[in-house]
Amino acid sequence: MEKIIEESVDAHWIGGNTNSTTTVLPESVRPPGPREFDQKKRDKVLKQGFSLDKVPQDLDVIVIGSGIGGLTAGATLAKAGKRVLVLEQHDQAGGCCHTYIEKGFEFDVGLHYIGQVHENSLLRVAFDQITEGQLEFHKLNQHFDTIQIGQGDEKREYTIFSGKTEMKAHLMKQFPNDTEAIETFFKIMKISAKKTHYLATLKLIPQWVSLFLLKSGIANLMCPVFRLSGTCATDFVNTLTSNKDLHVIFSYLFYGVPPNDSSILINALLIHHYKRGAYYPKGGASEIPFHIIRTIQKYGGNCLVRAPVSQILVDGKGAAYGVKVRKGQEDVEICAPVVISSCGIFTTFQKLLPPEIQVKHEIQERLNMMKCGRGSFLIFSGFDGTEEELGLVSTNIWLFKNNDMDKSMDDFFTLSKEEAPDNIPMMFITVPSAKDPEAKIRHPGKSCMTILTMVKYEWFEEWKDTTVRKRGDEYYNYKMRFAKNLFDWACTLFPKIRDKLVFQDVATPLTNVHYLGAQRGAMYSAEQNLDRYHAEAVARTTCNTPVKNLYISGQDVFSCGIAGALHGGLLCASTVLGHIVYIDLLLLKKKLKRRKARELSRLAKKKLA
Repeated sequence: MEKIIEESVDAHWIGGNTNSTTTVLPESVRPPGPREFDQKKRDKVLKQGFSLDKVPQDLDVIVIGSGIGGLTAGATLAKAGKRVLVLEQHDQAGGCCHTYIEKGFEFDVGLHYIGQVHENSLLRVAFDQITEGQLEFHKLNQHFDTIQIGQGDEKREYTIFSGKTEMKAHLMKQFPNDTEAIETFFKIMKISAKKTHYLATLKLIPQWVSLFLLKSGIANLMCPVFRLSGTCATDFVNTLTSNKDLHVIFSYLFYGVPPNDSSILINALLIHHYKRGAYYPKGGASEIPFHIIRTIQKYGGNCLVRAPVSQILVDGKGAAYGVKVRKGQEDVEICAPVVISSCGIFTTFQKLLPPEIQVKHEIQERLNMMKCGRGSFLIFSGFDGTEEELGLVSTNIWLFKNNDMDKSMDDFFTLSKEEAPDNIPMMFITVPSAKDPEAKIRHPGKSCMTILTMVKYEWFEEWKDTTVRKRGDEYYNYKMRFAKNLFDWACTLFPKIRDKLVFQDVATPLTNVHYLGAQRGAMYSAEQNLDRYHAEAVARTTCNTPVKNLYISGQDVFSCGIAGALHGGLLCASTVLGHIVYIDLLLLKKKLKRRKARELSRLAKKKLA
């Protein structure tokens, strides 16, 4: 029986054709081919402009948005035999996974590092399936994050190491008086890693069953994950220790909300994400959309850019049946029985649905369950010089001016527009050119750095109706006040970069609206606050929508980040197919682990012989 199950899984996932139920097809996951360095050839995949003749015939699925959530759903459905079209409003596919090249520098805009892609992990198996094994990851140094708290003589520095046992042991060395607190937090991390799938399952089973299990208390008796997901991070860590520096460590991977409005389960899950190592895609972040799109194309689909969807078409019975795409001064209608939106719940419900559908009670009820996220502010800096010459490192740097994240974030976001640029409380520094071993081949003698912090959309709102790169001197001078303070702060760590700076681009929330289609410039989409992680809210925010045949994918399905959006895509594909794709993935993962164990056993026997 187990062999039959495995063979059917291979036919579905490895072979990639669910229409064939009796024959195991040749494996589609193959060794990675040579890296494609020719930008023109890459652009044919990533920058294929929209025209009707490029739209596949007999479409089954239209996906709005080419971020990792949309592409994952698209590739999964394509491998299940569906004809898929992905539509992207920008001139390049990939969403937060795209990179852009300017003056010989290549910058990632959203993917800075990723975890849990070690061999035969669930996430790695999923990546291998949607890219057919063509995506390679480079493992970063064991010391993958540095956290600095305070300024001047008061500055303290802590380092985060990966490793199954090393991560905890290294943290305990730095906080010898808080070993019990660390032990307890790591137990929460273990629960988050092993049991969060129960939380995700709430989105896949009938909603009345989910709500019955939660309201009756049965769910809490079954597993602590349902209670922990709705537990405030600040309240929880206050029970563990009074050490405020350690409080920062437990919540340092900031995503727009202070710890007093975030879930302890999500914060623990984010740290656990890197326990088995931090990785970066070989060839840069754009390798992810490049290979997923080729998978979609292989199975008869396509991904087209410069294809802004202006409306989701809804028939008289309230069912979605296609989209309108803006082409020049005209709207072109494209029809399909399934429409998936990966451009965020607010854009989907407030901008793309017909006005008479937007006002419906069930739509408003769903919108009221979420809030718009914080805007992101990024600086992309290019330097003449190698990482060795400039003293740059692959380790990410997280900087906090003090150890009270709740107060500093609350204080910052209540500042006036004029006060904000001079009072930035935290930032993140990453050096993509030091992470990708192939960056030296593609861009020799050059280094690049990305700096990120969170800001309020309202500080930039007065320029929202201006055109990108033509927003005027006032806008430029205002955003450069933020940029100067952040860059000066970075120079305290890497003093050699100041004199070697040859290019700098600054992205505000308005930039993110234009290039990413991010509502109010929120790269993490809807706010990842505590309310949305209460188990009942998780159960109610499914991939299904009140509009028949319309589904949601991406970061608004479960959680934020690249991995969160990918799981949003898998959950969405499972909902559309009426088949839990994770079962296939887990069975395949189990088979691959057994295969690996047999290989290791054979090697061991050879050595002994």
